[in-house]
Amino acid sequence: MASQVAPPTSLQTPATSSSTSLSSPALSPSSPSQLSPDDVELLAKLEEQNRLLETDIKSRCSMNGSRRNSGSSLVSSSSASSNLSHLEEDTWILWGRIVNEWEEVRKKKEKQLKDLVRKGVPHHFRAIVWQLLCNAQNMPIKDQYSELLKMTSPCEKLIRRDIARTYPEHEFFKEKDSLGQEVLFNVMKAYSLVDREVGYCQGSAFIVGLLLMQMPEEEAFCVFVKLMQDYRLRELFKPSMAELGLCMYQFESMIQEQLPELHIHFQAQSFHTSMYASSWFLTIFLTSFPLPVATRIFDIFMCEGLEIVFRVGLAILQMNQAELIQLDMEGMLQHFQKVIPHQLDSGPDKVIQAAYQVKYNAKKMKKLEKDYTTIKTKEMEEQVEIKRLRTENRLLKQRIDTLEKESASLADRLIQGQVTRAQEAEENYLVRRELTTVKQQSEEASAQLEQAKNTIRQLQQQQQPRAKGPLRFSEESVLQLEQELVQARLKEAESQCALKEMQDKILDMEKRNSSLPDDTNVARLQEELIGVKLREAEAVTGLKELRQQVRDLEDHWQRHLARTASRWKDSPKKNTLSELQDELMSVRLREAEAQAELRETRQRMLELETQNQIHSNQLRRAEQESRCFQECVQTLTTQNKDLQVQLQEIKRRQAEIECKSKEEVMAVRLREADNIAAMAELQQQISELEIQMFSLRMVNMTWAVKLLEQQLASSPRPRGPWRKSSTSDAVLWFPEHLSVTRH
Repeated sequence: MASQVAPPTSLQTPATSSSTSLSSPALSPSSPSQLSPDDVELLAKLEEQNRLLETDIKSRCSMNGSRRNSGSSLVSSSSASSNLSHLEEDTWILWGRIVNEWEEVRKKKEKQLKDLVRKGVPHHFRAIVWQLLCNAQNMPIKDQYSELLKMTSPCEKLIRRDIARTYPEHEFFKEKDSLGQEVLFNVMKAYSLVDREVGYCQGSAFIVGLLLMQMPEEEAFCVFVKLMQDYRLRELFKPSMAELGLCMYQFESMIQEQLPELHIHFQAQSFHTSMYASSWFLTIFLTSFPLPVATRIFDIFMCEGLEIVFRVGLAILQMNQAELIQLDMEGMLQHFQKVIPHQLDSGPDKVIQAAYQVKYNAKKMKKLEKDYTTIKTKEMEEQVEIKRLRTENRLLKQRIDTLEKESASLADRLIQGQVTRAQEAEENYLVRRELTTVKQQSEEASAQLEQAKNTIRQLQQQQQPRAKGPLRFSEESVLQLEQELVQARLKEAESQCALKEMQDKILDMEKRNSSLPDDTNVARLQEELIGVKLREAEAVTGLKELRQQVRDLEDHWQRHLARTASRWKDSPKKNTLSELQDELMSVRLREAEAQAELRETRQRMLELETQNQIHSNQLRRAEQESRCFQECVQTLTTQNKDLQVQLQEIKRRQAEIECKSKEEVMAVRLREADNIAAMAELQQQISELEIQMFSLRMVNMTWAVKLLEQQLASSPRPRGPWRKSSTSDAVLWFPEHLSVTRH
């Protein structure tokens, strides 16, 4: 699928096709730094052909006419603007040398290279020079191009839709499903598969189309990949388009600094920079300027980057400042779309010369980039804060709804609790009344039992003096009394059981009462209930009055019917009187209906007021609860802050204590070291003193031995029990009771 056709070659006239075909091998050499002899021969033929074109006036005129009519290539547009001369011939020779010695020229003569690029790259060298400027030769991704075309991209429909809008008047892309549209689709599809984050963006097809006018599709694909990676185009074409916003901010700051009057006019007309300058940065003027002018600007863009877009844009505004200040928004849009492109038909030299007179400070642009980044970060933080507040607002609304529902359910429960409390109070009253009756019965039974016991005692006391007959009588009475006693005890047991049941009921009712709402809520609800009952009483009285009025009207109606029945029998005067009475009755009926409607509306108003009051009470309770919750949250936050402060204080104290302990440990260790050193010195002194004492003892012993020897030598041998003691030097005599130890 990869085509090796260079579109401009197929669109030239016969006079130029030979030169193009001769120079086509030089467009994309495998190694531009070392040309083969064939390439040198081709360059020589190319120079000879240029000389022939210069001498042949007829062929030059026909070439210019064909190029002007087709408008299909950059070669025709550049050649139609100026005649070939010896200077151009020297330029071609110079560019051939530059291409041949590219690495050396790029390193040592970068300034001269920039000047040459600003004057324009010859069209035959444009393909190879663009590849050399962006270092797009021998890229590894070139081998993957054919494989990428076999894959399927999710952006194919968008690419197909926009291909017909790319250079619609150019011969290479004009026809549907032509070779130009096919190779353009291939390059855009391949890049959408390589960079899935960017995919396809509208406007990038114009840059790819310009590349395809100069070189085959594989090389155009490699150059486009380099442009996206190294020339900030990828950031411009990302879905967020953050880099485009940065460029708009920087460009607007340059306008504000260098063209303040025009900037004020733009602001007064709400004419934003993106309305006219966004296409300049996205397509490098390819959709705004004529193709030869845009191609010259693209030459400089390949060498210097986006700086030329800022310069050319500001130069265009400087050239048209007087006209733009006098126009409104629509007029300015028309001026940018129709007038400015025609101003550049004469050629790009004037615009490029004005562009390099524009002040451009790279350090200031970096500073503006930092400012824009801070502004965007603040906007992002504000958006995050707004989202957070919206979520909190939504949660609060949900909380209010739930609180309203809870308050309504609490009101219902309170009313039910009041009803159940009234029922339980009634039951409690009945139970207490039964309890009092049971207590009375038990007291009566206990009194009867006591009376029976007293009678039994009396009978027992009287039993002894009586006879047998009275004894029998007393036994019978005792049996009867015992039966009465049993019955009384049964009644007492029943009364005790009933009493226990009543106590259980009382406990159960007390538990139920404890589960009911507190007295404050009950008091509020009782007030609301009283208000509702008062309104209900007013409504009932109003209804009674209406019923009475209806009865009165019915009586009047019956009388009216009775009069109308005898109307034709009476005289005309009576008839008129009856008619007046009928009218009066109709008026009264309408008045009664109006009063009835008034009563109904009042009743509705009362109902609405009650509902409003209930809702307001519910809202007040909800607000009170929310305030309570807020107070709880505030107290918890304050407690949390206090605890954090305490924790920090504890940590600080702990750190101080650790520092103190470390200092104390170090001091103790230092003291121990000093003590150890002092002890070592003392031990050394002790050992020295012991040595000195030992030496003194030895000296004393030697002196003592010498003295003894002298005394023994001078005195005669003693008589008595003496013994001999031999030393190393002499023989000594000692008494036997003395013992001499040798040291």
